[in-house]
Amino acid sequence: MAIPVNVEKLISGRIVESERIEYKKGWNPAAIYRTISAFANDFENIGGGYIIVGAEEENGRSKRPVAGIPTEQLDAIQKEMIGYNNLIRPYYAPKISIETIDDKNILVIWVPAGMNRPYEVPEDVTAKEKKRQYYIRRYASTCIPNKEEREELISLSNRTPFDDRINTQASVDDISPLLVREYLLNVGSTLVEQIETTPLIDIYRAMDLVSGPDELLYPKNIALMMFNYHPEKFFPYSRIEIVEFPNGLGDPTFYEKPAITGPIYIQIQQALAQLRSVVLKEQIYKLPDRAESQRVWNYPFRALEESIVNSLYHRNWEVREPVEIRILPDCIEIINQGGPDRSVKMDEIRSGVIHNRRYRNRRIGDFLKELDMTEGRGTGIPIIRKEMMKNGSPEPRFETDDNYSYFITTLPMHPAFVKSDGVDGGVNDGVKVLENTDSKVGKIYTLIHDGVNDGVNDGVNDIVDVLMNVSGLNAVEISNRINKSLTTAERYLRILRRKDIVEFRGAPKTGGYYFTDKVMNILKDK
Repeated sequence: MAIPVNVEKLISGRIVESERIEYKKGWNPAAIYRTISAFANDFENIGGGYIIVGAEEENGRSKRPVAGIPTEQLDAIQKEMIGYNNLIRPYYAPKISIETIDDKNILVIWVPAGMNRPYEVPEDVTAKEKKRQYYIRRYASTCIPNKEEREELISLSNRTPFDDRINTQASVDDISPLLVREYLLNVGSTLVEQIETTPLIDIYRAMDLVSGPDELLYPKNIALMMFNYHPEKFFPYSRIEIVEFPNGLGDPTFYEKPAITGPIYIQIQQALAQLRSVVLKEQIYKLPDRAESQRVWNYPFRALEESIVNSLYHRNWEVREPVEIRILPDCIEIINQGGPDRSVKMDEIRSGVIHNRRYRNRRIGDFLKELDMTEGRGTGIPIIRKEMMKNGSPEPRFETDDNYSYFITTLPMHPAFVKSDGVDGGVNDGVKVLENTDSKVGKIYTLIHDGVNDGVNDGVNDIVDVLMNVSGLNAVEISNRINKSLTTAERYLRILRRKDIVEFRGAPKTGGYYFTDKVMNILKDK
């Protein structure tokens, strides 16, 4: 039976990280079953993996055209696998699908994380003497765990991720076949072609949505999260609440939007639709020294999307609190009660660079990747930071407490949109005029503020920071320091030159830009 993914995307490396895919040119049961055991053990809680038989690896993806498997071998391989599955302890049977790619047959072996891990398998399933070992994935390789890893692997037997657990308070009838069909159509799975002729239970088993014998079959939590119209019946407060505080958190005035409920991906879509229509704004302006227009957003959509996806992907579903989105005058906060998984280090959270983690909800990630709502492992925070930087926005902030009881993602508003004294912000709101404009720094600060009426303020702030931080206002040191800042803000140079604030003298050692006599006279008290 087919598997619930788009195989073309899968072998192209577009929906699953490379460490979760193993390519085998031909049928090699000894190596393949070691990898099956490793994926089933799912040491990092990343959701198991896929073995593509009949394809070679090239730069982390399948070499095209694929090598393929002769049609006459397929039946024999499937019969062999029935016997080899019995050699895994405890018993484990991966899901297989024969697919046609480049007009050739390939065998896709889908290995979801097992419910009864750890699993061990003979080093060589074809050998007469069966010496069993545990196997795990370390990056993109299958290996035998060391002593510490083995102990940790055994301890994982009692820690099945929440979304992959059986829900005995629900029944298979709580899974909506309409939502399942819609999902399979959206991702382009060939499994949708069988939905009319195959019993629903078989479809659900193929998607790994249920577990247990036919007479005592229960849905998994992921089935209710993704394919039930009212998951809040099973997971109280599994919703998104959007609250607007127009005057900040200290003011009693706030506006609460209707709670967003439904399947996870629909919650994400509806939350983004609300924010796009109510919150997001774009500013388009012409620079006097160039033909093209400049565009900035108060919040870049991609960063907002990734923040909301992460809030549902990584939330603690056992904590009965909603995801809250706070719209504040100068930022948006996305708040998760329950906090991040404890495998994430505190200093990594504070720096916004997370290198190592164990997934709390491995199945949610797989479904959202198929729907192109998230890209892959560990990419969420880097994407948010990258998109904020591209938009010229301030750095995002990520915070939790020592008990990991909450996680807050803060996206500051672009300075061009920040309001000052109740008036809509302009490009110069990021450069505040000093109250004491009689000082030397204040006068230069004011020159820059008044001189830059078009553009984004990141480069201007670089200039101002130099002025504020140079000890003693040494003119030569200021000139040298400001050259370094201006190299990251070339679009401001022509404006500042035209306003007679800086000039170019062609000195390659310092970059060639210096303050004009207009500024130097202020520094010299002339």
